[in-house]
Amino acid sequence: MSFFNILSLAGGLALFLFGMNTMGEGLSGFSGGRMEKLLERLTANKVMSVLLGAAVTTVIQSSSATTVMVVEFVDSGIMKLSQAIGVIMGANIGTTITSWILSLSGIKSNNFLLQFLKPASFSSISALVGIILILFCKTDKKKMAGNILTGFAIIMFGMEMMSDSVASLAEMKSFTDILIMFSNPLFGILAGTLLTAIIQSSSASVGILQALCITGTINYSTAIPIIMGQNIGTCITAIVSGVGAGRNAKRAAAVHLYFNITGTIIFMTVFNLLNVFIHFEFLNTPAHPAGIAVLHSTFNILCTAVLLPFSNLLEKLAFITIPDRKSDKEVRGIPDT
Repeated sequence: MSFFNILSLAGGLALFLFGMNTMGEGLSGFSGGRMEKLLERLTANKVMSVLLGAAVTTVIQSSSATTVMVVEFVDSGIMKLSQAIGVIMGANIGTTITSWILSLSGIKSNNFLLQFLKPASFSSISALVGIILILFCKTDKKKMAGNILTGFAIIMFGMEMMSDSVASLAEMKSFTDILIMFSNPLFGILAGTLLTAIIQSSSASVGILQALCITGTINYSTAIPIIMGQNIGTCITAIVSGVGAGRNAKRAAAVHLYFNITGTIIFMTVFNLLNVFIHFEFLNTPAHPAGIAVLHSTFNILCTAVLLPFSNLLEKLAFITIPDRKSDKEVRGIPDT
C-alpha cells in the first residue's frame, strides 16, 4: 500500500466524517428542534424510549450526537437517568442504518434499478440536486434539504475513496498476517475499540471495515470481534462530553459504556458457545458489506432486547461507580438510592 493509497484513505475518511456532520446538521435543522422536544416528552415508557432513540439517531445519523444530547438533558435535569437509558440503547440501533446504506456499494448486477441503487450512481444526482437547493433557494428549509442531500453524497464519495484506496491490500501478505491476529476475539475487540475511539464515529469505523471487506481478505471470524469493539469505542464521545458536567451526566455516559461492554461480553460468550456445538461455517468465508450491516444491526437489537429489562441494574451500577457526594443535597432528576 503506497503513500498515495494512505493519503486517499485519509481523504476518504475526512470526506466521510464531513458528510456525516453536514447531513446531521441539515437533518437537525430541517426538524426545527422537534427532535429535542420529542426526547424531552416521550421517554416515560422504556420501549418508547428505545424507539425514540433509534428514530432520532436514524435521522441525525450519529449515535454519538444523540447520546451527547441525552447526557446534556440528564445534566440539566430535563430527563431522568432511567429515561435516558432506553434512548441510549435505541441510539445504538439507529446508528446501524448507515451500515445498511453503505452496503449498497456491494451491489453487483446489470439490472438498471439495482445499478441505480449503487452509491456511485445516485450520489452524483444527490450532490447535484443538493447544490442547486443550496445556491438557488432562499428558504431555510430548502437549504437544509440541500445540506442533507450534499452531505449524503459526500458520505458516499468518501466511502468510494476508502474502498478504492484499500483495494491493493488484498495482495499484501503483511496485511493478511495482521488480520489473522485480529481473528483472536480480544485483539479484534481492542482494534475496533481503538479505531472508533480515535475517529469518534462508529459509523465511520464500520464504513472502513466494510471498505476492507471489498478486498475479500476479511472473514466473518475477524469482522465480528471488530464490530463488538466498535460499539465500545463509540462511548468515548459521551464520556468526553460528561467530563465537565455534573454527576448525573457522568452516570449517563457510564451507562452507555456499561451497556456496550455487557452486551459484548454476553454476545461473544453465547456466540462462541453455540459455535462449539453448531460450528458456524460462515465464519471462515469472506465478509461482505451487507453481512457487516446484518451483524451490526443484529448485535445491537439483541443486546437491547436482552438488557432493556435490566436497565434498573445498569442505573444502579452507574450510581455505585459514581456515588453521591455527602455535600450533594439533591441529585437532579434521579431518585435517592
